[in-house]
Amino acid sequence: MKHDKIGSVMTTEVVRAGYGTPFKEVARLLADHRVSGLPVVDEDDQVIGVISETDLMMRQAHTPAGPCEADGRPWYAHLTALTAGSRRRAAKARARTAGQLMTEPPVTVHADATIVEAARTMARRRVERLPVVDEEDRLVGIVTRRDLLRVFLRPDGEIRDEVVREVLVRTLWLAPRTVSVSVTEGVVTLGGHMERRSDTEIAVSMTRQIDGVVDVVDKLTYRLDDTRVQPEEQALHGVADNWLRGR
Repeated sequence: MKHDKIGSVMTTEVVRAGYGTPFKEVARLLADHRVSGLPVVDEDDQVIGVISETDLMMRQAHTPAGPCEADGRPWYAHLTALTAGSRRRAAKARARTAGQLMTEPPVTVHADATIVEAARTMARRRVERLPVVDEEDRLVGIVTRRDLLRVFLRPDGEIRDEVVREVLVRTLWLAPRTVSVSVTEGVVTLGGHMERRSDTEIAVSMTRQIDGVVDVVDKLTYRLDDTRVQPEEQALHGVADNWLRGR
């Protein structure tokens, strides 16, 4: 079973900035292209950082007229003795170029990564976009949360075909009609009688991993609960199964 790759959903025309791109030019790029963030690249087109609207707003929120200057010192002077995060925010508020404004190191994904892997990275790192890089870490595209959500727009019929082909036939070596498969709004229902409990668990687990599946309704039954078989018996079952399948 193959998951769709990031390369199939990414945007290849990427709005980007260089390390020395002026602050106002970065703001113009975001506004003109209606994007909420962009990667920063070096002279070799390798991604060295990422800028979001939040980074720009940090400066706007801490203008020289801010309330922190009540004692005559710049607002950022109050942060120098605080945490490293506070010092980074202070530096961004004074940034004049993309290199000073960007967040680094960047969180990226390779073009041959799966949509599932990219989604997990986004969730774990709490980012809304991922620059896509090649084997040499050069920028080749960008993917956003919206791009990843496209996977849930797969037609029900296409999902059903993949369940039958990849799970039932290629993995479990079953005839296509051994298990009934129906898909409604991305929810897959599996029904029928199988030989072993372990096979039903494999069918359900693998179906959940298919791109576009929202949920799986398990209506499968089984004749033998092989999850309670002793190790010696399991080994004998495995040998017999392989011999039978090889005939």
